[in-house]
Amino acid sequence: MKNKLKVLRAERDWTQADLAERLDVSRQTINAIEKDKYDPRLSLAYKISSLFELKVEEIFLR
Repeated sequence: MKNKLKVLRAERDWTQADLAERLDVSRQTINAIEKDKYDPRLSLAYKISSLFELKVEEIFLR
């Protein structure tokens, strides 16, 4: 699934580690999501959308 996570993270000058800490996941998880190698579970997708104050559909694209 395509996503805007890397762009959103970069706009805030956050490293993958910064974002991972805020979401309570590993940096490797963030890396895999950004590279479209891992689709986050629904609970994590909602946590990401809440952090960025966007709808899930605005971050994750089909």
